[in-house]
Amino acid sequence: MAPAPPPNTSGVITQRVFPALSFSQPLGLFNAPGDPNRVFVQERLGVIRSFPNQNDAGVGSVTTVIDFSARVNATGEGGFLGMAFHPNWPTTLEVFVSYTETASPLRTVVSRLKSLDSGATLALASEERLFTIDQPYTNHNGGSISFGPDGFLYLGLGDGGSGGDPLNSGQRLNTNLGKFIRIDVNVPFAQKYAIPPTNPYAADNTPCNLSSSQTSAAVGVRCAEIYALGVRNPWRWSFDTASGELWAADVGQGLYEEVDRIVLGGNYGWRIREGAHCYNPSTGCQTAGLIDPVVEYPRSGAATDMTGNSTTGGFVYRGSTISTLVGKFVFGDYGSGKIGVVEPDGMGGFTARLLVDTSISLASFGQLADGEIYALDIGSGQIHKLVPSGTPPVDTFPQLLSQTGCFQASDPKVPVAALIPFDVNAALWSDGAAKQRYLAIPDGTTITVQPSGDFDFPNGTVLAKTFSLGGKRIETRLFMRHLNGTWAGYSYEWNDLETEATLLPGAKARVVGTQTWNYPSRSQCLQCHTAIAGRALGPEVGQLNRAMLYPATGRTANQLETLAGLGFFSAPLSGPVATLPRYEEPFGTGTLELRARAYLHANCAGCHQQGMGQGPADWRYSLSFRNTNSCNVAPQNGNLGITGAMLIVPGSPSTSIVSRRIHALNAFRMPPVGSVIADPQGTALIDQWITSLTMCPP
Repeated sequence: MAPAPPPNTSGVITQRVFPALSFSQPLGLFNAPGDPNRVFVQERLGVIRSFPNQNDAGVGSVTTVIDFSARVNATGEGGFLGMAFHPNWPTTLEVFVSYTETASPLRTVVSRLKSLDSGATLALASEERLFTIDQPYTNHNGGSISFGPDGFLYLGLGDGGSGGDPLNSGQRLNTNLGKFIRIDVNVPFAQKYAIPPTNPYAADNTPCNLSSSQTSAAVGVRCAEIYALGVRNPWRWSFDTASGELWAADVGQGLYEEVDRIVLGGNYGWRIREGAHCYNPSTGCQTAGLIDPVVEYPRSGAATDMTGNSTTGGFVYRGSTISTLVGKFVFGDYGSGKIGVVEPDGMGGFTARLLVDTSISLASFGQLADGEIYALDIGSGQIHKLVPSGTPPVDTFPQLLSQTGCFQASDPKVPVAALIPFDVNAALWSDGAAKQRYLAIPDGTTITVQPSGDFDFPNGTVLAKTFSLGGKRIETRLFMRHLNGTWAGYSYEWNDLETEATLLPGAKARVVGTQTWNYPSRSQCLQCHTAIAGRALGPEVGQLNRAMLYPATGRTANQLETLAGLGFFSAPLSGPVATLPRYEEPFGTGTLELRARAYLHANCAGCHQQGMGQGPADWRYSLSFRNTNSCNVAPQNGNLGITGAMLIVPGSPSTSIVSRRIHALNAFRMPPVGSVIADPQGTALIDQWITSLTMCPP
């Protein structure tokens, strides 16, 4: 059974609040101005709900304030992305919303909604559209909105998408993409909005409120709405309720995530720089006039570091329960689930420190009137609160594999009887390593098989995988669901004699024979083991529906029937195993398309599926090829410099991004974590399949 996780020594933990409630992809949590007694929740698909601000609030207490989901297109990173109460609420019963609607492909809309019943609901018919701009791609929409202490409405817009800012939106002044903009909405509706006179280009008197399939004005125009420029994708940001400073998290391209303090007229460097580093050009870039990030952090590091791959902005803490955080900016990372804080480094600058490592799909934070900060889980729909942890317990987490209880103490090469071996039909490529896989669940618990075929493991579960190169063990990974429900991964490095394996605190590279082996950091484990994919990737019906020779008994049996016979499932299987889904073996004898699809499911679908925001493709095996949204679909994260590139181009692997990324050995490589060697069989399989295609499915 999974032991207690390593203790958190930061003095802060997360605790689920409003435990009877969960929401659909929450992106915002608010009190209306002057009313701390009711909580409002912004849901990504286009719904605002509310409930009494009580920790024991029941399900029946949630009401729908407005449902405008029919007007929202949540493709890619789109959806209902921003919400702000009019600062004169309840005198002025207006709520402002930012969302994406169907256009070519998307359009950002900022609207005003009015309440006709003292704020209990918002009238759908009252919508007044104030600002629109077309998005050239379906990612990097930004979309957060907020009223500043000056009473003006601010909107953070991403660069419009793809990868590398191909339109140079961040630096061009004739587009509002890649900018923070500021407008005055306290004008007659016929005027829609006014330009604050202190905006940097207000004197040009050229608003860029575009609504006719345009993302930019004429060359030479300087958009009067611009407040600051040079951002890539400001994903959640806020004003400090005490100082009025605007703090923002800006998602990085491939190496660095950054936190900025946004000021009037500031240029934050994108696409010239990623964080504080040259990006375009890669060296020798001009930095004059560019503002450095307050902090930046990398995509990997030690377990105690703030790391991740998609930063999420938060709030400056102004609560009363965690005195060490007062006046400091709390933020997080969607990819790693880590929550960090920006604080002085003692040398006149700032540093990012890890507060708590979670398994929350951390797409947003909330701050209520009391200044406390909440973390919103877009996957589970749950709300968590930052609370004091008290005195941290002694760290008893096993430092040696022989101490884990998963392998024999006298010989950690031998698994204990509780570990059930398993194998999969389609394996993740691991740079040629051989793998042994095991699972264990606590006595008295069971696995729930979800309608999708994914396994929902009970708290206390341990999944183990040992990797060998050249017949020698090099790593054993334990992926655990701790008793508090959170998942975490731990890497143990084997010594040369294979007598013991030692817990690693973070990522590590080691030369093994003629190749380099990469041990992942704990945050990198959760980058691949995503919440939307159920965290545990291998164990699912279609993967385990196969026969296996069980070494302990010498018997060969179907794995699903074996687990069912051992009482591992909470309910009987839905039918005989012959009628259940079974993924083709990628290098077996099945049809070419199904073998290729199984390979893509195992290697890509953990991140590339609906709801992850990692491009349009969905590589789950259960979908038809047509519904994978990949054939002749433009890539969202860059074309790798390939003319005419699409995700899949029938008959042309050389212009198919899916092929090029699994061939790549640089920053564009997929999968992005744990592999530095291209899979010769896998690349050949995918290229053969793409070559065989003559057209996209109708």
